[in-house]
Amino acid sequence: MACRITELVLDCADPVRMAEFWCEVLGYVELGKEGADIEIGPPDTGFGGPQPTLILSLSDDPKPAKLPLHLDVNPTDRDQDAELERLLAAGARKADIGQTGLESWHVLADPEDNVFCLLRRRVDP
Repeated sequence: MACRITELVLDCADPVRMAEFWCEVLGYVELGKEGADIEIGPPDTGFGGPQPTLILSLSDDPKPAKLPLHLDVNPTDRDQDAELERLLAAGARKADIGQTGLESWHVLADPEDNVFCLLRRRVDP
């Protein structure tokens, strides 16, 4: 028997804005609220499905300069260039973490400057 990841929790200053952003990026929907925290996840399966849900948890703790974990996302229905434009329009911004420019991925930041990467390969939704 083994465990699997069912939820990822991201501390943030504005859970509403972050939930809106990550719902747009991932095609997730709001699953529920507990206090100021918002859980989002896949629309058809929600918690316990094959993809983990994301909890945006209100926190006023200072954010460390670099989080020890970041998310990688892959496009599901378009090429990487089109997905990059969609993510930028949704509120992501390009981030420089010292990459050379020769990488096959794009480094981006969400509205609260959490870094994530847009990979090249398309995957099934």
